[in-house]
Amino acid sequence: MFTGIVEEFGELLGRDERPDAALLTVHGPLVSSDARRGDSVAVNGVCLTVVDVQGEMFTADVIGETLRRSTLGTARTGDRLNLERAVRLGHRLGGHLVQGHVDGTGTVRSRTAPRDGAPWELVRIDMPAGLARYVVEKGSITVDGVSLTVIEVGADHLSVGLIPTTQQLTTLGLRRPGEPVNLEVDVIAKYVERLACPHLALGVGGPRDDAGG
Repeated sequence: MFTGIVEEFGELLGRDERPDAALLTVHGPLVSSDARRGDSVAVNGVCLTVVDVQGEMFTADVIGETLRRSTLGTARTGDRLNLERAVRLGHRLGGHLVQGHVDGTGTVRSRTAPRDGAPWELVRIDMPAGLARYVVEKGSITVDGVSLTVIEVGADHLSVGLIPTTQQLTTLGLRRPGEPVNLEVDVIAKYVERLACPHLALGVGGPRDDAGG
């Protein structure tokens, strides 16, 4: 479990292609400093398991499903990466509950600065239509592993605001229109839907038996 508060910029140093998988080598001094084999690290919002640690680098296996469902499928050597270690119980939850399970990829559609010259940017992201029902205004969304507040949501897009710190310390400051980003919606919304759907289909009281009542 993560919080969506990026701890450091990482860099993809190597990519070893394997049958329906890849082994990634990532440079991240802070994350690697106390990483152990089997630990979880969020890489651009994707939860990966550490395979090995060598100094300031760690390696992680990525299966085909993850490569197809996230931007890690097209990540190349030299790419900058958002890195976050798993949250520890008892520590501050600065963002929101993030699983590191990407629901789909979106596309940066536009970046605009407010007319009054404020330093933040409004970023519009196109998203798969099937994800829109989990996104609400002023709710939480994870974009490339960064916890953000939704400003506006439509049938196939959402908008978020990027403050200068987010632009400087995460890859979102580098994303240009047309580039893909990983999206993870609020896990609570998905579980609520899963639990509520059977009751909504049958009626609030559930199925009635022959006895009535």
